[in-house]
Order: sequence, then structure tokens, then C-alpha cells
Amino acid sequence: MSNFTDFVSQVNQSIHSVNVTELTRALLATNFTNSKLFTTSDSIFPVQISLSVILGLIPIIVFLLRRSKKNIEKPTKFEFPAPEEAKPNWKGRRLVPADIYQENDPDNIYCYCPATAQYLGKFKSNTKEEVDVAIAHCRKAQQNFYRDPEFSLKRRKVLRTLNEFIIRNQETIARVACRDSGKTMVDASMGEIMVTLEKINWILNNGEAALKPSRRPGPSSMLMKYKTAEVWYEPRGVVGALVSWNYPFHNMLNPVVAAIFSGNGIVVKCSERVRWSSEYFVNLVKTALRVCDIDDDLVQLICCWGKDGDLVSGNPGFDHLTFIGSIPVAKHVLRAASEVVTPVVVELGGKDAVLICEDYLKKKGVNGIASVVMRGTFQSAGQNCIGIERVIVSGDSDNYERFVQELAKKVATLRVGSAIDQNEEIDMGAMIMGGAKFDELESWVEEAVKHGARLLHGGKRYTHPNYPQGHYFEPTLLVDVDPTCKLATNEVFGPVLCVIHAKDDDEALNLANSTIFGLGGSVFSTNFARAKRLTAGMRAGNVAINDFATFYVCQLPFGGVGGSGYGKFGGEEGLRGLCLEKSVCYDKTSLISTSIPNVIDYPISNGKKAWKFVSALCKAGYDYSAWQRVKAVVTLAKNAN
Repeated sequence: MSNFTDFVSQVNQSIHSVNVTELTRALLATNFTNSKLFTTSDSIFPVQISLSVILGLIPIIVFLLRRSKKNIEKPTKFEFPAPEEAKPNWKGRRLVPADIYQENDPDNIYCYCPATAQYLGKFKSNTKEEVDVAIAHCRKAQQNFYRDPEFSLKRRKVLRTLNEFIIRNQETIARVACRDSGKTMVDASMGEIMVTLEKINWILNNGEAALKPSRRPGPSSMLMKYKTAEVWYEPRGVVGALVSWNYPFHNMLNPVVAAIFSGNGIVVKCSERVRWSSEYFVNLVKTALRVCDIDDDLVQLICCWGKDGDLVSGNPGFDHLTFIGSIPVAKHVLRAASEVVTPVVVELGGKDAVLICEDYLKKKGVNGIASVVMRGTFQSAGQNCIGIERVIVSGDSDNYERFVQELAKKVATLRVGSAIDQNEEIDMGAMIMGGAKFDELESWVEEAVKHGARLLHGGKRYTHPNYPQGHYFEPTLLVDVDPTCKLATNEVFGPVLCVIHAKDDDEALNLANSTIFGLGGSVFSTNFARAKRLTAGMRAGNVAINDFATFYVCQLPFGGVGGSGYGKFGGEEGLRGLCLEKSVCYDKTSLISTSIPNVIDYPISNGKKAWKFVSALCKAGYDYSAWQRVKAVVTLAKNAN
């Protein structure tokens, strides 16, 4: 029975992969014919009987394995209560002035709702010692996590557990995000929850394949064809994510789930502007880790004032950093990271352009594309790194004007306010920052008008009658914008729709590529060849054809060029970027391996002979002439000893 016991052991080891091919090999490799289980004194065809049993067992075992795997990975249901401030119709005092920094208490970060100025709480800015402790705890947890024999199972289980909780608690999550960012519930669902669920499920479906060893072609020369070449993807250790404030739930969860699945620990440095919601979201993740029997130190949250950012970016404890933010801050991050030689992925701003060809407007009309542009511009009050910043319409002026008028009609209907408690119908929420940001936006609008732009709606800050301390800016539409003004060249990151007319495709492309940014873009045309040609001409890291920003939901590698940064997160490349790419080669068979010929073995006894040997070796492997290669092989044989 020992052979049968060995077989059962192999089956148990493969329970998580459910690889039918490997299972079949295990069955065939098991010597059932020598087992007492299948051998009798009057047995005439023991081999045939064994093979029949094997073939009959395969589908049964595969079914049982799959059912067992499904049960093992079943999410663990847990509860995590909503904070009082996120409950419907919560009444909180107004923070005056509505600012995260209070002069009378400079050591604390003050949190408030940008839509209502309601005070949410205050938090200490982390010190260097606290950052070091967080990294140390994270590293210890990561080492135990990755070395756990059940690592593969646990990483899947915790993602499924998070997925189940998110679906069941969508409203609570949206309320928490809205309280801290001022966006609407609908915007929170689309921009925070839906994309996070997609990320989790994409990783569950594709993550293991992306991180399995990658077989490479290996050497081109026949001299080394006995080698197998692979790339192994191993965790870096402790990774850091310095994330922006515009999507607090998404920006917390997405780097966390990628880090966990790739076997890393992660320290998230959240923005001071969303410190309150980040606390809730990280504790949500920690609870999920605990119920899945994983040390919750695997995920850490820190937050400090911008002036103290080097505590994170310059900390030698990180093995990799992802930074999401602006160019000025990125320069400080990169400077500090370079001192400790930490690799950094940098995702910065964008000035994303939508190119609309006249054929699309003629065939599809203006209403549908106008709705897409509205959503891409005004979702989350325009605070989107891949939001629509410019709309460039090519072709005749009649279609351009029809499109402009449709936009003007839609923008005029937008209702601004707080939709957190859903007591009133609201289309657009607040901006996270007011004050100086509003001064900048108003000055840019004024400059654009002076340079000939038509201001069809908005253009200034808005004092809401119910929330006078809230950070509201009017939905703004400017057309015929001069492409050289600040509004057309700088990232607005606000609810401003900028429309430009181009006479043809060449001018449209020149306009699209006229800024320092190159993050995302869209091309709309009913002629697919034309759309592909324009897409190829856009200097951007991500482009959607006849759609807006769907490249992100498709889990493609995300990142830009130029002033939009470098490196990628998301998709296969994003997961692999969190890993040490280890190049590994080994012999295909033990019958052939590398040995040093006597002629070049140290000490070299005959230099001329050694040179003749190595030069012939190069010819034998790489000369384009077959005859020269044959001659080289003869030379090798003559000079090998």
C-alpha cells in the first residue's frame, strides 16, 4: 500500500492548484500493479485493470479537489461597524476655519467633511520613530506570511473575504469616503467601490498566472541550448504606497490587495486630507487579515505633514515605493529615495485629452458623447487623475457648435451640494481643497476669457446656502480655449470643462500632445483605422478608443510619460513590479552540464591555443555561414585539450 499512500500524498500537495495534467502524471507514476490493493493470485491483466481504475479516478478526484478548494477559500464573513460620523443624518459641529492645519494646534491633523465643514476628528502626525516601528512590524509579519505553508491559500482567502465585506457594506464604505472627500454617493460607488472589486477579482482570477515563473527562450546559440531560462517573481519585502486624497478607499485598498497577493507587507502613507477615512479603511483590512489567521501587522498606516515626507520616502526600510501626487512633491520624494536607492513608481498629474472626430458626431450624434464627456469631467468634482481635462473636436464648425450647445445645456442642469445623506438630489459634490485652489482656478478662467475663450457656465467658487463653509466650485464650461493659456496647459483637477476646435486630425494630435503631461486620453471615431492612427500618435500611457478611461477597469498596466511620471501599477506588470525579478537558469537534463575545457582551465598553459579555441567557439555559435560553423567545430575539437 505504500505506493498508494505516496499517491495520496501527491494529491494533497496539489490540492490548491487542481492541475489535471500533474494529477494524471501522479496517477500514472504510481505503481498500482505492485500494490496488494490491485493484485490477486488469479489476476490475468493487472496493468489493464490498474489503468482502468486510474482513468476512472481522475474525474472523481478532480471534482473533489475543486470542491475542497472552493470550501477552503470560502470568504470568512466578519462585521466591522461604521463610524458614528458616517451614519445617515449625523450632526457634527462645523470646523472654523475649515482647514486641516490649525495654528493653535500645529501638531495635529484636523479632519473635516469638505462638503459641510463638519469636524471628524484629529490625529497626530507620525514621528520618525513611529514610522520605523511600523516598517519593522510590517517586515516581521511579511516574512512569516510568505513563509507560511498556506501562503497561497491565505492570500486568496483574505481577498475573497474583503470582496464579500465590500459588496455587503457598499453604503457604509461610500459614506465614509464621502464624509472625508465631499463626493457624492454615486461617485463613490463608481470611482471607489466598483474599481476596487474589479481589481480584487482580476487578481483572484489572474494573479497566480502572472506571478508564476516565466519561461524564456534562453540562449540563441546551440552551444547553450541545454539550459532552461526562467524568471521567478518573489516578494520585495516591505513596500510603501504614498497615495493621494481624491479616492481614499480606492487609493488605500488597491495597493494593499496587490501587495498582499504578491507576498509583500505594505505601509500606506495616506494624505493628511483623508486621514479620518483612511483609519477606518486600514482597520477594515486589518480585521479581514485577522479573521483569515494572518498577522494584521502586514498592513500599516502612517500619516505626516508634507514637510516631514522624507520620513517615508527617505527611509531605508522600504524595498519599493509607489507615489501618487504632483510633480513638485514627486521631486522631493525622488530626491529622498535616491539617497537610500529605493526604486519608485511615480504616477503624477495629467492633462488628458479627448479627441472627437467629426465622423463620430455625424453618425452617432452629440447626446451620447456629451454624456460621456460630462461623466469624465465632473465626476468627483473633476478631481480625477485620468479625468477629462480637454475636449478637442476636429472637423467642420457646424458639428462643433452642435456639440458645444449640447454640453452647455447639460452643464447648466448640474446641481451642486452634499449628497452624503441623500436628502436632496445632487449631481456634483464638493472639492477637497478650497481657498488657494479656488483662487488659482478663478485666475485661470479669467486668463482664458481674456484670450478669447467663451465662458458658457460657471467659472467661480460657489457659496452653498446650506453649507456656506463647504468647498464648492461651480461646474464650468469654456469653449474656444486658447491652447497656450494656463487652463489648457496645466492640470486643473477641478470641475472645469475645456473645449477646443481643431481643423483636422493633425492639428488635433498636435494640441493633444502640446503639454508636458502624458497620462491618458480617448479617441472617438467611427473609422477604426482612423481611431488607431490617432491613438498611435497620442503621447500618453493609456488610451481608450470610443470610450473613456476603461483601460483602468480592464486592469492594464497604468502609468504615464513625461510630466505624468514613469513606471506602472495595475495588471500583470503592476503585480510583477512589486516583486524581485530573479533570473534563474538550470540544465534541462542531468546528462549535459557546463564544464571548463582543459585549454582554458586555469592556469592556462598555452595562450595562443586558448585564443584559437575561444575565437572558434564564437564562430561555431554565431557565424551566419554554415560552412564557417562546421570549420569552427573542427578547430574546437583540435584545440580542446
